[in-house]
Amino acid sequence: MIDRKLEKELSTLKKEFPIIAILGPRQSGKTTISQKVFKHYTYVSLEDFDIREFASNDPRGFLNKYSENVIFDEIQRVPLLISYLQSHVDKLKKNGAIIITGSHNFL
Repeated sequence: MIDRKLEKELSTLKKEFPIIAILGPRQSGKTTISQKVFKHYTYVSLEDFDIREFASNDPRGFLNKYSENVIFDEIQRVPLLISYLQSHVDKLKKNGAIIITGSHNFL
């Protein structure tokens, strides 16, 4: 795998912000770099229907299950979840708790 300059930047951002967003077009390496830099984090793909359904129907329960040190891949698939992330990380009071990736402008 090719080392990217972005890897160092992501490691720095992890110390400064509770949520880090990695955005870009499809097949640009967002998932690959997030799993490389945050290799000890739980990876959750919101492309999987059952996972997406859980996040959509019970966002608080979903965030309790995947509380921190987690990568939410393709976050744009569950835009409602974004509304819950701020209060969730405010309670955690921990930088680098959640990594989100997305291939669309979900805001």
